[in-house]
Amino acid sequence: MTLAKHVPEGGYDLLIKGGQLIDAKNGIYGKMDVAIHAGKVARVAVDIPAKDAKQVVDAAGLLVSPGLIDMHAHHFFGTDPDTYLCNGAWALPPDGFTFRSGVTTVLDTGGAGWRSFEQFKKQTIDTAATRVLSLLNIVGAGMKGDAYEQDKGDMDPGKTAEVAAHYPGVIVGVKLAHFLGADWQPTALTVAAGELSGLPVMIDFGRSEPPLSLETLFLEKLRPGDIYTHCYANVSGREALVDHRGRLRPFVSKAREKGIWFDVGHGQASFDFAQAVPALAQGFQPDSISSDLHTGCMNGGMKDLLNVLSKFINLGMPLPKVLQAATWNPARCLGRPDLGQLSEGAVADIALLKLREGRFGFVDASGKKIDGNLKLECELTLREGKVVYDLNGLTALPWKQARPLHTVVN
Repeated sequence: MTLAKHVPEGGYDLLIKGGQLIDAKNGIYGKMDVAIHAGKVARVAVDIPAKDAKQVVDAAGLLVSPGLIDMHAHHFFGTDPDTYLCNGAWALPPDGFTFRSGVTTVLDTGGAGWRSFEQFKKQTIDTAATRVLSLLNIVGAGMKGDAYEQDKGDMDPGKTAEVAAHYPGVIVGVKLAHFLGADWQPTALTVAAGELSGLPVMIDFGRSEPPLSLETLFLEKLRPGDIYTHCYANVSGREALVDHRGRLRPFVSKAREKGIWFDVGHGQASFDFAQAVPALAQGFQPDSISSDLHTGCMNGGMKDLLNVLSKFINLGMPLPKVLQAATWNPARCLGRPDLGQLSEGAVADIALLKLREGRFGFVDASGKKIDGNLKLECELTLREGKVVYDLNGLTALPWKQARPLHTVVN
């Protein structure tokens, strides 16, 4: 890694000192200091002098991670009645639910389609401090509920690709969600939109009896780099990755070799320990760990992205791999390699996390529980070098050192 040759005049804006840096892109897992200047990572080194910075954060005992990327969430919030995750009350304004979990980038997965994206951009993307990316729904109306999501007449690959082309780096893929019935046409239209736009697609199957074949989806319909979300789901009308005997279906390994991407997307009904535990035991780890955040799951088993990450730590997935699945992996998958890493010159989106030890319980989407002894908690979040969340005041002055207020005497 290239080190900065000169300290900026006046010093670095902020120095994170003494933390355990976990940066998958650069292969770093060890004690490192990170200096920040003008919203960028200016230097990463073993011991950067405190005198070189205007402000120093003591990160001893903490993990220093690139800002987390939640690559399955729902943030096209609004007040329209009965519009589900497209300008409706089931979606959430991002800033209230991201920074406190160390998340600096979210991917809205299909809330908006080509008809509704401009409203989503103006209403949410342009006003949020959180970086909001989008998968454009193949349905023009967006994710407004079952009646809309079944409308094959509103699935237009050409118009979807046209809108995506206007917003490169913001629209980073195409989504198919919740289609009901044994019909491959919606999948084909979604992949066609991906071909036209040069972007990956994410598939969230609905329900059908009999279920559509995952083997066919993975090996015949999807392309390398396309995403299958809710990979540890076990719901009626959808084939599961682990069969009733607890064995990972053999075509899953072939799909991974092909380059199919497996995303968690915990959500309200899409993460089952009965799937995750045997899958991990057989060596099947997710490529990306995500929350599927919306009002239907945030107070249930899911809670937040850190809770989901903690589940995987307690299921035996190594900590560096867990954090990689919420930083560098999604950045690569979504064509945004400028994110999810802390190279010199990268944007200073950073999360300081504490790995707490104790007695904790973790619940899946079906209400089943595992016990664990490790849990991630966010101490500090930086977005473009600015403090946007500070749980215990790591960057705050003691009140006696603060500038005194003027007292008005009547």
